[in-house]
Amino acid sequence: MPDVPASVKGMNDILPPDVSKWHFLEDKARSVLEAFAYRELRTPILEYTPLFVRSVGEVTDVVEKQMYTFDDRDGRSVSLRPEGTAPAVRAYISASQWTKEPVTRWYYMGPMFRHERAQRGRLRQFHQIGAEVFGVNQPTVDAEMIAMLAALMGDLGLPPSAYTITLNTLGEPEERPAYRDALVAYLTAHKDQLDEDSVRRLELNPLRVLDSKSPEVQALVAKAPVILDHLGDESRQRFARVREALGSLSVPHEVDPRLVRGLDYYTGTIFEIKVTAGDLGAQNTVCGGGRYDRLIESLGGPKVPALGFGLGIERALLAMAEPASSFEPVLGVFVAALDAAALGYVLPLAHRLRSAGIRVEVEHRGGSLKSQLKRADKLRARLGLIVGEDEVVSRRVQLKDFGTGQQFEVSEPDLESKVRQLLD
Repeated sequence: MPDVPASVKGMNDILPPDVSKWHFLEDKARSVLEAFAYRELRTPILEYTPLFVRSVGEVTDVVEKQMYTFDDRDGRSVSLRPEGTAPAVRAYISASQWTKEPVTRWYYMGPMFRHERAQRGRLRQFHQIGAEVFGVNQPTVDAEMIAMLAALMGDLGLPPSAYTITLNTLGEPEERPAYRDALVAYLTAHKDQLDEDSVRRLELNPLRVLDSKSPEVQALVAKAPVILDHLGDESRQRFARVREALGSLSVPHEVDPRLVRGLDYYTGTIFEIKVTAGDLGAQNTVCGGGRYDRLIESLGGPKVPALGFGLGIERALLAMAEPASSFEPVLGVFVAALDAAALGYVLPLAHRLRSAGIRVEVEHRGGSLKSQLKRADKLRARLGLIVGEDEVVSRRVQLKDFGTGQQFEVSEPDLESKVRQLLD
């Protein structure tokens, strides 16, 4: 026996009925995003590596440890995209989008790739829904994006009690040196409590220590200086206006002064959504994002303010308690043909129903009526279209309503209308 092919660790197949639950989430996301005037963007999954090094940050877990990076046949380093913002910004710059419209709102859906320890809610191929808005620097648009995500949570069946929206602000890059000095002084005084990774980051990028997953380092960070105490009046006032706008939109939220994001490009408002419902466990952050007003310019574009988020589809699905089977579309009609002649006769009828938008499955394998109806029950079919020798001769089929147990004899011309009547 040959070896059975295995999937790559951390990269999973998505099978029915799970795919139906994915469709539900994706459809809800599209509906909400398009209601807020976002348009879909599709970027390649492969980009030149410097894009991520320059945008995400060289001293980040993503770039240092997690990217799938290799040289292509031309000898250029390429990487599978680990997140969606940098490719969207690259597309924005490549298309000179700012010359076409003053404000651009894009969203995207698709796979991202990070080589990290595979666990529940954290995969090596994972999927994100993300959105970016370019060209607006008002605090109201920050609040609008967060309110949009709250609306999506509601459409996914998650009430406000099932999740927490947490905010912070990183201020402007010019304001960070004072905070950096205070943080370094504190962490240096407790250097013996830092793990090896945090000691290295202390030298290269001390704010990354705040993002450590080590429980011991997290306990130390809980007493560290906070960035809000080192920001100027303008940054404080801007953050207050974001919160004020969220209040006007009736979006509950909390401030976490130690919240940081794992990517270097963020400035100003940052946010996360953590879900307490469903089956997420410790990996309960389903969405995060924030403002990145300097990234476009740093990658060679003009100075354009920007804001975005990424939502983990796998994690959001785990937060939705309903089983995947409950999201499957209803099978309208199951066709039970009792012999070859009946199958030949009923195929055009089934095709006609499908052309009218009705979901139909034909049993091509034959078998007894009992076995075929058992199959229809397993598929949770609403109606059964039963055709045997008598039906072929009379050109009148038997239509069974599995919900009520009633059975009707229906002529060919009346079949579609009768099916619709029973399904409605």
